[in-house]
Amino acid sequence: MNTKAWSHSQKVAGLITLAAMLLAFVLDNSPAEGWYGVVHHLPVMVRVGTFAIDKPLILWINDGLMVFFFLLIALELKREILEGQLSTLKSIATPAFAALGGMAAPALIYTAFNAGDPVAMRGWAIPTATDTVLALTVLVMLGSRVPASLKVFLTALAIFDDLGAILIIALFYTERLATPSLILAAFGIVALIGLNVYKVTRTAAYVVVGVFLWIAVLKSGVHATLAGVAIGLAIPMKLTQDGRSFSPLRETEHQLYPWVALGVVPVFAFFNSGIVLSVSTVNALVSPTSLGIVLGLLVGKQVGIFGAVWLAVQLGVAKLPEGTNWWHLYGVALLAGIGFTMSLFIAGLAFSDSVAFRSARLSVVVGSLLSAAGGVAVLRFASRKRRKTVPKQVEPFP
Repeated sequence: MNTKAWSHSQKVAGLITLAAMLLAFVLDNSPAEGWYGVVHHLPVMVRVGTFAIDKPLILWINDGLMVFFFLLIALELKREILEGQLSTLKSIATPAFAALGGMAAPALIYTAFNAGDPVAMRGWAIPTATDTVLALTVLVMLGSRVPASLKVFLTALAIFDDLGAILIIALFYTERLATPSLILAAFGIVALIGLNVYKVTRTAAYVVVGVFLWIAVLKSGVHATLAGVAIGLAIPMKLTQDGRSFSPLRETEHQLYPWVALGVVPVFAFFNSGIVLSVSTVNALVSPTSLGIVLGLLVGKQVGIFGAVWLAVQLGVAKLPEGTNWWHLYGVALLAGIGFTMSLFIAGLAFSDSVAFRSARLSVVVGSLLSAAGGVAVLRFASRKRRKTVPKQVEPFP
């Protein structure tokens, strides 16, 4: 996919996701609220003999459909590590420091507001996430106002951020473990490794093993979407067959991207953005949980990313993206506070109480909107400053 086509697809995906969010919000605050709730919790069962999976539709989406989102993340991560933006230590340093700081600072801010409340502390990871699709969409919409290297930097930062979110889900949001299911999941992973080692390219083989692995992980207590990560990492990067060299990973990523960006993410957004505006919901924005989320996204992300990169540059272990200055970095640090998709996903894992979850969702939306507005304002200022004078070297931040 060339740069122009990629930029167009990013814009379309972002706009569809925003439209899905708005539609859910309107429906949940209209006479159609009851219909939205019925569809949201519609019971769906799949049964084979005595074996059955019975869940409401929202959990089929969050535990099942989102597997493809995590699969795409794993494919992108593997490609970038093997031959992309993360293939050398030099290219890894700046976005790695940025991601680390951008996850640590929001978590500390959330903890400062909620320490001592074990229930609220389950949401500590909510403001640590960056929404890859929406953040890049906003940056792409700024067009030539921002250097191309800044888009590369944000992409790499988002990849590290997604990897961090995956690790957080695996380590901190795993409940009771079922040993027999874990053993079956281990067999599934071994089977995937075998497919990779023997250079199997048939999609059907990965689908069969993938479904088996997803069911095993679902029943094990580990979050089922992590099965998508294992499947993505198992798909070979390069193969030679009949004298022809090709990349199963790139082909899968290319075919999967439009389905995830234009289908999976908007559907997830629609079913997770229904927020009823009431006095109690709005008042909840001043609760410690909400303040931790909003300020974690708005303040924590910018302070963590900007501070970590500044420190790394001063130590000589990293450098700013080519053609950028500190204002550009600050603008991107603000945009990284757009934490919609993954933040809502983690909120669903953290809070089983419907009131707490609704409050967390509204807080994510508010924090993300403020971060987007701030990021756009700073980057537009940086572009005007850049047009007036193009320095030969990086400007010091005022």
